[in-house]
Amino acid sequence: RCCNAPHIRDHAPSCLSTYPDEEEEDEDLSDNAIVKFAGGLFDSTDQYDAEDPSKFFTLEDGVRKATPLLLCLVVVELTDIVFAVDSVPAVFGVTEDPLLVFTSNMFAILGLRSLYTVLAKAAADLKYLEPAVAIILGFVGVKLGAEYFGMAVSNEASLGVIVTMLSGGIGLSLATKDADEDDEGASE
Repeated sequence: RCCNAPHIRDHAPSCLSTYPDEEEEDEDLSDNAIVKFAGGLFDSTDQYDAEDPSKFFTLEDGVRKATPLLLCLVVVELTDIVFAVDSVPAVFGVTEDPLLVFTSNMFAILGLRSLYTVLAKAAADLKYLEPAVAIILGFVGVKLGAEYFGMAVSNEASLGVIVTMLSGGIGLSLATKDADEDDEGASE
């Protein structure tokens, strides 16, 4: 009801699929917990405002109701909050300074949305980036566990592992992409 309407693609592309260029079947999100929560916040309708479809509210039978566009915005913002909370342990893997933890999450929420399409394209083009990030998350988990048991891992070592894994994943992806393109060019 919220994000699976075909015309919502013009208004809120970030609440649709991760790779909008690929042909995918629309998923029914009516049973999603976040969508149900967002729908319970306001009286809502399935219809957009007849005069201006970009409005968040419309009048229906003299009652002001939220349009699917507002519900989609609420879903996107709640998802941002979930991801911000989810990233707190990873930030604590690098520093224990609460100011840095708070500001890094705020900047992530504010800045990454504008870079979403760039990051989605980069993740699709860099096939070794996801395994590199998985190794980094595993390292952060091991580091947090080690610190719980009294073993210290320096911030410099942590940042070294993170930078090495990210640059290695990106570099290997670019190198194999160039090699694959050279192989395709030679076979034509």
